[in-house]
Amino acid sequence: MLASSLSFIDGSVLNVALPAIAGSFGAHAAEVQWVMNAFTLPLSALLLIGGAAGDLYGRKRVMLWGIALFTAASALCAVAPGLGFLLAGRALQGLGAAMLLPNSLATLSAAFAGEARGRAVGIWAAAGAVAGAIAPLIGGWLVDRAGWPFIFVINLPVGAAAIALGWFFVPESRNDSRAPPDWPGAALATIGLGALTWGLTAWSATKRFDAEAWATATGGIALLVLFIFVERRKRGKAMIPLDMFGSKAFVGLTLLTFLLYGALGGLMLLLPYTLIEAAHYTATEAGLAVIPFPVLVAAGSPLMGRIAARIGPRWPLTIGPAIVAAGYALGVRIDAEGSYWTTVLPPIVVVSLGMALAVAPLTTAVLSAVDEQHVGTASGLNSAVSRAGGLIVVALLGAVISLQGGALIEGLHDAALVGAVLAFASALIAFATLGRVRPSRGTA
Repeated sequence: MLASSLSFIDGSVLNVALPAIAGSFGAHAAEVQWVMNAFTLPLSALLLIGGAAGDLYGRKRVMLWGIALFTAASALCAVAPGLGFLLAGRALQGLGAAMLLPNSLATLSAAFAGEARGRAVGIWAAAGAVAGAIAPLIGGWLVDRAGWPFIFVINLPVGAAAIALGWFFVPESRNDSRAPPDWPGAALATIGLGALTWGLTAWSATKRFDAEAWATATGGIALLVLFIFVERRKRGKAMIPLDMFGSKAFVGLTLLTFLLYGALGGLMLLLPYTLIEAAHYTATEAGLAVIPFPVLVAAGSPLMGRIAARIGPRWPLTIGPAIVAAGYALGVRIDAEGSYWTTVLPPIVVVSLGMALAVAPLTTAVLSAVDEQHVGTASGLNSAVSRAGGLIVVALLGAVISLQGGALIEGLHDAALVGAVLAFASALIAFATLGRVRPSRGTA
């Protein structure tokens, strides 16, 4: 839990620090997007390899190496003399997170079964939410009082503590029959996602699809298509065994994850940014503004983990995203001059309640949809899909981030409506594809 919280802390803190980082380096919209995407790109592409490597080489071992890399990269970000060094540190953080995140969750799945697994996943999700609740407040205070480099310094003691606890107390687990990691597949996925993200970022930042943006995005799509072809040829040795998608429920969960977390990633980036730039909140105030989200998710996740283990995921994953959609729709009421309590808080609370219903059931459903030999792969894929959704959405937000004043508020409204559509579509997908789900495997 402490290891996975590193990634949650970093994401929450950076959302309130982006305006300060942009001002420090004189960064334009596309560069601001890459402060986020330099981390998310390797994370989303290599989570799949991270889960597979943990299955084969030992989940504890890969997790500890990931924590060490993430912690060292945080130190590099803290002392970065320029934007290029910061982006390099962010990319290394993403690589470390790709190693630690799937193996953190797969370790839980290997240690628990049945209803106990649902409780464990709920507590795991709650721990990440608690970290996310504390991080914006501390991060905002550090940005206002000490400067943005200190948001990376707070990762150092957390990483050191996670390494110590993992070394002495976490049991090793693995799948010795697992095929070696699919390095060609990982390369195609990383380069393809990177090219697509670069093209979309260039387009959204300049508001025009020139020849370079078009060629890069098209090349990225072609590489991703080639990635699927290669994975199909490798069959059981693939980074993503495509036979997992023979299940309608697994396909539905994957689409739901992409849409729901894509919309959430866009909101959690754009809302603090808009509050600071257009509504003139301080970084601390912006951090306080979004605290209800992780607090409510932390409070609801353990309970929903237990409920979903008993009744199945269909209704929690239908009702939760539908409530999230309603919360996004309320975002059109946010105004630069409006009261936080009447314009900003209501959509945050409604989105939070919907996500509290969905987070733990979604995670448990994904792990229950595959056999025991592929829990690492399923964990990595689900996390990768959620990050890839955020990666694509953030790449498309340059057109909004480049705006100022009232135009930025209007851009937030438009983005909120798009988020409502994506969340409601994910609710429909859950209802249509999940159906009656068998009880969780094993017993407590």
